[in-house]
Amino acid sequence: MLSPEKYLHHVKSTFQAAGDPERAQGQMAYMRNQFEYYGLKAPEWVALSKQIFAVEGIPEGETLKTLARLCMDDEYREVNYFALEMVQKVQKKQPEEFIGFFEELITTRSWWDTVDWLSKLVGIHFRCFPHLTAPVTERWMASGNMWLQRVCLIFQLLYKEQTDAELMFRYILALRESKEFFIQKAAGWALRQYSKTDPEAVRAFIAGHPELAPLTRREGMKWLKKKG
Repeated sequence: MLSPEKYLHHVKSTFQAAGDPERAQGQMAYMRNQFEYYGLKAPEWVALSKQIFAVEGIPEGETLKTLARLCMDDEYREVNYFALEMVQKVQKKQPEEFIGFFEELITTRSWWDTVDWLSKLVGIHFRCFPHLTAPVTERWMASGNMWLQRVCLIFQLLYKEQTDAELMFRYILALRESKEFFIQKAAGWALRQYSKTDPEAVRAFIAGHPELAPLTRREGMKWLKKKG
């Protein structure tokens, strides 16, 4: 298998060759010019990644982490996405300690696109190792890091009936004074998603807490209002 450095070079050269510089300008503008782009659409970089995995394989253990770190540190966002795609492919093979690496990835070149993807992977990891959920999320909540806190709010989005509503409501209330858009939006998103499972619980929670940010209340009530 290629060394992590050579693997990264292969990914970058493959993506660059298939990129569209004109499209890249629009992608960079959409992301507030925080990242460089090759100009690949999601289906394109996913297909290229699949081809690379088929030929080069996916490393294991510390080599996997080394390659993922190199990719996440890269200036091009599609290469960051490659790192997450690679980790996602093998995450169910990882031990419970892998949650520490997820934390590292969440706090690397953080923005909503990678953080929200990682929140889904964290949710899967917590389902595999449920005893980690409370201690890890409590530590993340106390960290003061907005992106870790956002994950605490939305990692249960796909849990439906298995949602720990008490935990979700507690974390939303703990962050209710936050002025951060991405926290207020995430709280509303969590409420909106859970309203599809237990509409009355969400309705009662929002009604009982008028101090919630208007954005959180508005987002949380969207599905309920749509359903009348």
